[in-house]
Amino acid sequence: MAQLRKGKEELESRLGFPLAEPKGPVPLARAALPEPRIPIPRPLSRFATQDRYQRAFHAHGCSFAEVVAGFEGRFPHAPDLVLFPATERHLEAALEWCSANGVAVVPFGGGTSVVGGVLPAVGDRYNAAVSLDLNRLRGISELDTVSLSARVKAGTAGPQLEEELRPHGLAFRHYPQSFQFSTVGGWVATRAAGHYGTGPTHIEDRVEGVVAVTPAGAWRSRRLPASGAGPSPDRLLAGSEGVLGVITEVWLKVVRRPELRARLAVSFPGFFEGCDYLREALQADLVPTTCRLLDEQERALSFPGKGAVLLLSFERRGEGAERQARAELSRAAALAKGFGGRVLSREVGEGRPEAEAAYREAFFAGPYLRDLLIHYGAIAETFETAITWERLPALHEAVYAAAREAFGEEGFRLSCRLTHAYPDGAAPYFTVVGPSRHGEQVDRWLAVKEGVSRAILGAGGTITHHHAVGRDHLPYYLSQRPEPFAAALAAAKRALDPGWIMNPGVLLAADLKG
Repeated sequence: MAQLRKGKEELESRLGFPLAEPKGPVPLARAALPEPRIPIPRPLSRFATQDRYQRAFHAHGCSFAEVVAGFEGRFPHAPDLVLFPATERHLEAALEWCSANGVAVVPFGGGTSVVGGVLPAVGDRYNAAVSLDLNRLRGISELDTVSLSARVKAGTAGPQLEEELRPHGLAFRHYPQSFQFSTVGGWVATRAAGHYGTGPTHIEDRVEGVVAVTPAGAWRSRRLPASGAGPSPDRLLAGSEGVLGVITEVWLKVVRRPELRARLAVSFPGFFEGCDYLREALQADLVPTTCRLLDEQERALSFPGKGAVLLLSFERRGEGAERQARAELSRAAALAKGFGGRVLSREVGEGRPEAEAAYREAFFAGPYLRDLLIHYGAIAETFETAITWERLPALHEAVYAAAREAFGEEGFRLSCRLTHAYPDGAAPYFTVVGPSRHGEQVDRWLAVKEGVSRAILGAGGTITHHHAVGRDHLPYYLSQRPEPFAAALAAAKRALDPGWIMNPGVLLAADLKG
């Protein structure tokens, strides 16, 4: 606590608004967990537990409201059981027993959902709820070095996947902010976006086949590079968030590790000059591997000076890689001049410019800063969306207006970056940090989230580009999706999950159960 008190003044200076006196989290020994409603069933006893720590750990994901509840020692939705299946037979037994006994099943990968996707809040229509942790289903089962693909178990976290590919000179290169903990199955179930800022930005673009276990039976799609045989079974599972079944294995398209990286950092007078440049570059077929456009607030994390900063990288390998990379950097730098761009750094090779390295560190530290601010009663939330270029300025203004309305005369800090970009649009990612008081954080968070989410939808954006729907986004998703599609998805769920036990409360409203 002494360190928290010591850091309060510095944080207030950086954020521009006052913070409450720091408060520590409630220890697990004093936390409130409901008693399990059922005993451990004999058919599942070999891989089930009711350990207090495991029930608390699996009682929430990483959304702001869930983290605050855990900080305050409140676990009202703690699962009655936590299951750790080690085989597909374990999974089949679990779904069979839960279906027969009216028990809800919430699949759990790395627990990094920021939208309530793994929260076991299933209502009173179920006799109990279990959290199905896939941590024991991990590792590469098969590697095809001819076609460059790998069969990977769903519980494999990002670092393990890269470590097992590295000795073969291969990589997957999918780096969400949750990379250290999130899993392959979770990436597919939530249609996660990762490392690539253009091109194949979403995980489903890099999937060859999926294996899943559903209450109605096994789901095994044929492994293919592409297929036009009707609607894609893989695409139906991608983004299904566990409501249709449990993903157990995925064939992923891997790549040879890049031999050379070229990086360019360009400063622009303002955020929208950078947007105009990026749109022009992509429409002119200049396709960087990654791109991050930071507004002035985001820039302040690591780059001195004013205006926006665009970070581009190109990855190449093979003969002529350096020549090609230098040509791309020259073309990108020359194009930037027409939009008031000024090159800050240009690197070819393995080195990473100091400022870019500082930003990368700040990017991965972002979630931890949010959790730190909870000690001071403050709120921090992110909103990400996607929209076509011509509507981006209006959406940007609408989000700022909604945040101003939510905080009133109080100070707050709002920043924006583009994380992914396409020839026809981009994915803006907003971060809002503002004051609140202990005990009122969740209410303030709900007000901000409601205002900004409505602003995003009203401006024509999607409620999520890559964070998934979960329980937090469901009210907004319901107004975004076409009603005939909702009926079709509900019909698919009834066919695969007749007992409606799989992750209830996500993607589909209860009244569609039928």
